[in-house]
Amino acid sequence: MIDRRQMLGGGALGFAAMSTGMLGGCATLPARGATSPASDVLVRDLQQRTFRYFWDTTDPATGLAPDRWPTPSLASIAAVGFALTAYPIGVANGWITREQARDRTLATLRFFARAPQGPAPTGTAGHHGLFYHFLDMERSHRFGRTELSTIDTALLMGGVLFAQSWFDREDAPEAEIRRLADQLYRAVEWTWITPRKPFLSMGWHPESGFIASDWNIYNEGLLLYVLALGSPTHALPADTWTAWSDRFDAQWGNRFGGEPHLQFPPLFIHQYSHCFIDFRGIRDAYMARRGIDYFENSRRAVRAQRDYAIANPGKWADYGADVWGLTACDGPGDFTRTIDGRQREFFSYSARGPGDRDDGTIAPTAAAASIAIEPELATRAIGAMHARYGRGIYTRYGFLDSFNPTLTDASAPLQHGRVVPGVGWIDGDYLGIDQGPIVAMIENARTGLVWQTLRRNPHIRRGLTRAGFTGGWLA
Repeated sequence: MIDRRQMLGGGALGFAAMSTGMLGGCATLPARGATSPASDVLVRDLQQRTFRYFWDTTDPATGLAPDRWPTPSLASIAAVGFALTAYPIGVANGWITREQARDRTLATLRFFARAPQGPAPTGTAGHHGLFYHFLDMERSHRFGRTELSTIDTALLMGGVLFAQSWFDREDAPEAEIRRLADQLYRAVEWTWITPRKPFLSMGWHPESGFIASDWNIYNEGLLLYVLALGSPTHALPADTWTAWSDRFDAQWGNRFGGEPHLQFPPLFIHQYSHCFIDFRGIRDAYMARRGIDYFENSRRAVRAQRDYAIANPGKWADYGADVWGLTACDGPGDFTRTIDGRQREFFSYSARGPGDRDDGTIAPTAAAASIAIEPELATRAIGAMHARYGRGIYTRYGFLDSFNPTLTDASAPLQHGRVVPGVGWIDGDYLGIDQGPIVAMIENARTGLVWQTLRRNPHIRRGLTRAGFTGGWLA
């Protein structure tokens, strides 16, 4: 698994009122098994603030969404996919008009449809219908030596197909959205980027060719393979899914207790595909054999993370039943510090999970984006993090990307963020790929909007059917 950044070394409160600090101090935690009016208001506030990240920071002319903000940044095509998903959510909640969402979406799809493609290392945005992981925000071409990315193209296409199915009116602009979405999806040559068949490579560089690693174990690739199997133009063979899932047994277990499930430490692995596809009640042959579905698998992964935080084998500050969540996120930096007589190793941006590069850094997206999977646990975690650390980590666009209560030494050689007295280290940025799942999964928990919309997308249904999924809403 490649670190996502290793190539770079209707009714809601008015946003104006919320941004003045009306919720800036504390939140009342809900009782177990229930939510309170205060927690409901906080979750809605979080969703709207996080939606505003995409609406305010995305380039309205190109639709390019920054990888991070406020640090000057490049564009992330995966963040664009989440932005496309956020716009209809904004309409459904009354934060923007349908016309505003339509125009921003149309500008985005027009940009990608016109973006130059080809094998040249510079001056292009993609090749064979796929797109580079990062694009320059100003020139709109490949950034540096970043890779042509299969998984980031898949996340982009998740948003593209959501837009295709949501904008269903017969007027000319919405018809163009549907046409461009179909054009972009059909252009992706999934069959080209399989140098070690049947698996998809993680990417390609003009300078060196295909990346040596494939999507060949259980990971966030559920959406990727559904899209690659569902293509009407460049579909992978139907038995690709079986060849892939036949390898999953090595990851089945319960290393940190709890119920057995397909394990992978960072929580984004268990969330990204679920932002788009409703896996409740539908099963492939592998999950039928295990007696659960992929949604239940993610539920078990969430509960295992919380159990790990309660056990807290690393003795990190403040881990517990209501403060948990390890995933890929920013961190303080790459250094060691002796804290309370114990040497601690810290990391900058990294994929974190139970027993895997855990350095005490908590990412609010890990719990918040679990709200459609484990509503009570996620809601309690949102409330606890806001109540305990909100004065440091909850600002204009919701939760900053990450924080670390263990690191309180302001003299540490930080690469990101700052140390806030009484809170610990906090990041200084929001990350688009961590903001996106918060918006989408809160909406899926509340109304099921993204899930219900993509249930009727023919490409998603075709991909699931070819992968062997049956039952539930597919029946």
